[in-house]
Amino acid sequence: MTIRVLIVDDSALVRKILGEILGADRDIEVIGTAADPYAARERIKQLNPDVITLDVEMPRMDGITFLENLMRLRPMPVVMVSSLTQHGADVTLRALELGAIDFVAKPRIDIAGSLATYAAGLVEKVKVAAGARVGARRSIGCRAAPPCEPARALRAAAVLRTTERIIAVGASTGGTEAIRELLAGLPPDAPAMVISQHIPAAFSKPFAERMNRYAAMSVCEAQDGQYILPGHVYIAPGDRHLLVERDGARYRCRLSAAAHVNRHRPSVDVMFCSVARNAGPNAVGVILTGMGEDGAQGLKEMLDAGAQTMAQDQASSVVWGMPGAAVRLGAAQQVLPLHQIAGELVQLLEEETAHALAGAGA
Repeated sequence: MTIRVLIVDDSALVRKILGEILGADRDIEVIGTAADPYAARERIKQLNPDVITLDVEMPRMDGITFLENLMRLRPMPVVMVSSLTQHGADVTLRALELGAIDFVAKPRIDIAGSLATYAAGLVEKVKVAAGARVGARRSIGCRAAPPCEPARALRAAAVLRTTERIIAVGASTGGTEAIRELLAGLPPDAPAMVISQHIPAAFSKPFAERMNRYAAMSVCEAQDGQYILPGHVYIAPGDRHLLVERDGARYRCRLSAAAHVNRHRPSVDVMFCSVARNAGPNAVGVILTGMGEDGAQGLKEMLDAGAQTMAQDQASSVVWGMPGAAVRLGAAQQVLPLHQIAGELVQLLEEETAHALAGAGA
């Protein structure tokens, strides 16, 4: 079935380029364009598009205000077109909170050449958006959702155990909000966590800062050589693989500019495989919503190395590509709704601690 797309952007050049890129795909039809949100509102009523591409910064009404109104009154799949700036990153992350499915980065210079470079990715994101669950965002932490359950602290004995534990999380499309809900459900004394989310370099630091405001744990963008400590979360920088390296009884972050894996850097597979090699049964792997198959093989390696593994279920995923691939591969021991994963992690760690203490007292 042909995907009908409406392009909303105040730049005539960008409208033209996006129209040519999307229109060249046989499965996509560009049914119209709009230069501002007011024109877009009328076009939506007239044309009923399947997907909208929406500029973040526009005159008369900014893209965020328009998106908020759209998601309240007429939810539909939206792919944001965002500038590669700090402000663009902050606004885009807010758009993902409100329900946008994904985004494509728009550079400030050589717009025509740069957008053409991302043509394949743009087409893929529009196609994924057309089949994504727009309402799924409401169940994972947007303002319309009920607040997350309060994070409960692990028992004192469990805190001692976390010095050897590490949680590895991978995500892509829909992952910024899935990660937000996961972190909001974990206590401040949870084991160290490493995260690889498919995200551009300009967006990863603002994303880490945003997550730090929601989490009880301390969240930062990972640095090369940084020790991995309990109660802390380390997010892979955009355009760098994040690996876990053992340093005696401790772990360190190791960043790599090696080639893309599964078309991504950071790659979830790269991180999961390093955790499998260096943490083995002391790790827990979690794969969340995202398109493609990145992370499925790495999660299987973690399972084979003795780690506990989990995957987000299809009903709560915006896109069930990555977790679905892991399930088909037999890499996930548990398949859970997003809102249950944090609680399951806490329970798993408490049970392991109780078992270890019982064994020590025997």
